[in-house]
Amino acid sequence: MGRPLGINAIMAAAVETTYGQTPAGTFYKLPFVSHALGEEQPLIEDDQLGFGREGLDPTYDVITNDGDIVVPVDLRGIGFWLRQTFGAPVTTGPTTGKYVHTFSSGASALPSTSIEIGSPDMPLYTMHYGAMVNQLKISLARSGMLNATLSMIAQGQIDPVAASAAGTLTARTGSRFAQATGSITVDGVAAGDIVSADVNYTNNLDKVEVIRADGRIGGIDPGVAKASGAISTRFSSRALLDKATSKAPVALTFGWTLTGGYSLVFTLSRVFLPKPKLPITGPKGIMADFNWQASGANGPQLTAVLTNDVTSYA
Repeated sequence: MGRPLGINAIMAAAVETTYGQTPAGTFYKLPFVSHALGEEQPLIEDDQLGFGREGLDPTYDVITNDGDIVVPVDLRGIGFWLRQTFGAPVTTGPTTGKYVHTFSSGASALPSTSIEIGSPDMPLYTMHYGAMVNQLKISLARSGMLNATLSMIAQGQIDPVAASAAGTLTARTGSRFAQATGSITVDGVAAGDIVSADVNYTNNLDKVEVIRADGRIGGIDPGVAKASGAISTRFSSRALLDKATSKAPVALTFGWTLTGGYSLVFTLSRVFLPKPKLPITGPKGIMADFNWQASGANGPQLTAVLTNDVTSYA
């Protein structure tokens, strides 16, 4: 028996047919950067009087299993997580060997996931079930690794065992999209003065906190979908400022490409920009920050189009 190492850890995930029930079907081996899933059950301090200053035994409270998973934005694996965030995509193709998967926000029902984290060094395998994506966040910068942070809410966890329950795994991994290939457009025109940006999408999940003997939630309901984010610019023209002060919505796209015609593009067709301050904090260039919000008044707030060689994410 060895010491478990993060470099050897394995994440296996499968789409649940029924919420909270781990399927016997296909599990995918997915790349990840870190995870913070795991059940917690805090203690409640006893409040009884009459037994002196030492106090009595505490009581166990309800169980929660919330946490973030950080995954690479890559050619194939990210499609699984987009499916779990938005629901199954509309897929077309193949065209010259490539498939186009279009994910749209605002689905009335969202899928749940069983996620097994394995440490074969020990061995030690923990299954998290009834996991749903509450929030997806991607940060854009000029350089560095491109990752997505998924804020998850799970129903529960099967305590660690010595053997995997995921069976034979199908690998879903591929080349990573790079920050250096990122692009941003505003109303179809490339924006060249953006220093950094964030794209956030939340399902605003609502835990169904019923009374049950095991202390776990009864389910999760989707709330109001919301796409928002931030753009930090090195101020050089009035173009973006004028769009903000006009109070008219703009169209934003955030995208990355790989050699061979593969790509991932987020499109927000109706975005409102706030009027920003233009602070001067030193001798360098003047920065302007726009904390934008998207609207679904005319259709999906956000669409994510992934072009790759995967046949289906159904």
